[in-house]
Amino acid sequence: MRPLDRLWPALFAGVLAVSASGCTTTNEIPIGPGGVAPVRTARDAPGVRSRFHYEDLLALAARDMQVGNLDEAERKVRRALKIQSNGVDAVMLLAGIDDRRGSEKQAGDGFRRAAELAPQRGDVLNNYAAWLCQHGHAAESLVWFDRALQAPGYATPAAALANAGSCALDAGQRERAERDLRAALVQGPDNPVALEAMALLNFRGGQFLEARAFAERRIAAAPATRSVLQLASEIEARLGDQAASDRYLQRIRQEFPQDAGS
Repeated sequence: MRPLDRLWPALFAGVLAVSASGCTTTNEIPIGPGGVAPVRTARDAPGVRSRFHYEDLLALAARDMQVGNLDEAERKVRRALKIQSNGVDAVMLLAGIDDRRGSEKQAGDGFRRAAELAPQRGDVLNNYAAWLCQHGHAAESLVWFDRALQAPGYATPAAALANAGSCALDAGQRERAERDLRAALVQGPDNPVALEAMALLNFRGGQFLEARAFAERRIAAAPATRSVLQLASEIEARLGDQAASDRYLQRIRQEFPQDAGS
């Protein structure tokens, strides 16, 4: 399981200040009270214009990052940082760019700096925790997930709960994993991270029928990943249904031809 399934949508949502449902962002500019977008005018005070310019640069940088134009994304983020040197979203987005490039130390330092700059922002804390877990620090990540879950006004705690449960499983903390994953599924029954982690938890515990049920729910909830198809194939093999196992392997070959043999 890779908890960053939920990191990037959270990162883009935080940077773009958009309304989001699941993994889909909708708007590109901040929405104010009553759902009305702020109107920018030539009479805005210099400080207001600077803030709008900062937000616009980050929105454009996030779009560049989403399409893989990392050099241009970095240029825009660095321009934004000249406006706000401690801008949390800019720091976090730059860390995301470094992570995409495989610059592990710079990315980790950036995500941690963002978390330290915004210790009450659950999305920022969740992102750093997810990065830690993905890079082999599952036990340490749980401390930061707990901070995210305790942050006041955190709008998407189900994401942190699902990530925390998945990382607790990686850390060998089965009881915590099940607790957090079930809590995440109470809030979001179709959360794909929680469903896949529950399938894996039950598979490792020898509860193959339960594992099958969670794997099927996961595949129905969101586009399948290679990892969940592989897990579903292994579950079916353990249940003695080789034909079903082979069908999942065939899906891997068809949907992920670039790595089906790995």
